Amino acid sequence: MSDALYHGTRCRTFNIIDDFNREVLAIEMDTSLRAERVIRVLDRLKAERELPHMIRVDNGPEFLSQHLHEWGKANRVLIYHIQPGRPTQNAFIERFNRTYRNEVLNLYLFRSLEQVRELTAEWITIYNEHRPHDALQGAAPCTYHNPTPENSTYELSA
Repeated sequence: MSDALYHGTRCRTFNIIDDFNREVLAIEMDTSLRAERVIRVLDRLKAERELPHMIRVDNGPEFLSQHLHEWGKANRVLIYHIQPGRPTQNAFIERFNRTYRNEVLNLYLFRSLEQVRELTAEWITIYNEHRPHDALQGAAPCTYHNPTPENSTYELSA
């Protein structure tokens, strides 16, 4: 997703959610995002949890990189691209993007990336630990246990 700081500096975000329990795994914001950054975040997640068999991504340039596909092969994770112009194939993350934009990005005029990152970190905690989700029978994402995490799919969107 694209946005701008108060003084006009353009910034981009990429978001990662687990489609099993809707948990926000990462939101990265910077003036530019490259495949190497995506891989760094995925490596951090790999150190924290079991990776899924598949990661569904849109067709942003950071996801089309050969480096990302090589990472997927090395980690036995299929990098699956949705069809161009078909955001409904990535519906969970598209819905999440709308929520994040409405509840964070559109509510404030940020003066710095640090401000966005700080508020985003606070919002992620609330979203993951306290916010009930209808799809989870009213549970918050972090309380909805996945007995087979490798069967999850991560959804990434930029």
